[in-house]
Amino acid sequence: MKRLIPIILAALALAGCQSLPIRQTYDPVGYKPKNPSSVRVKVSLQNRMVYVMEGSKPLLVTATAIGTPAKPTPRGNFSVIEKIEHKRSGSYGFWVKGDSIIAATSSQSPGGGYRYIGFPMQYWVGFSPGYGFHVGSVWPTPRTHGCLRIHENAARELFEIVRIGTPVSIAQTQPEDTTLGKSPQRPQDYNDPDPAKSFSISQAVFKKDPNDTPRQQP
Repeated sequence: MKRLIPIILAALALAGCQSLPIRQTYDPVGYKPKNPSSVRVKVSLQNRMVYVMEGSKPLLVTATAIGTPAKPTPRGNFSVIEKIEHKRSGSYGFWVKGDSIIAATSSQSPGGGYRYIGFPMQYWVGFSPGYGFHVGSVWPTPRTHGCLRIHENAARELFEIVRIGTPVSIAQTQPEDTTLGKSPQRPQDYNDPDPAKSFSISQAVFKKDPNDTPRQQP
């Protein structure tokens, strides 16, 4: 649905609503590695960018949302420990009872009869227990609970490129900041309204658009 938003806004503008912003589609292309064992994922916290590299060749460059000072994204050298296409959070989500849907942590049950459903974190690529890359709004300021949220179109590409064991380096800065990340395009999906809670708890949140297939280039 989000990939339709720029089209809808453009159509409205042509119809006379010139005050509406025209948003550029965010859809970075991923490239298949020749040698998967040479792939490295590098994250710059200062630049809020992810660089997926095979040697000196960029396979995917994308913006990311990082953790807040209270819940920072961990720094250091890690490796991919799990890949789960349809994952839900074990810590943050919703308590559901009939038509009542309450946003809360998994430890904050509002009472009897409620069941917990975790927040959707599609295309999860975990690099440390409780931390990983996943689909989410890419805010320009620290916003997450420590995870690295990336646009859905980039998340599909990352999920396909990496494998279990792929190294992940997270630092305040990366050498690529002055080249690949010097003037990056950033998604504006943080301006979108939050989806309905009823949608977030449903399996429909994981359904694929038939046109949403990874566009990795050889």
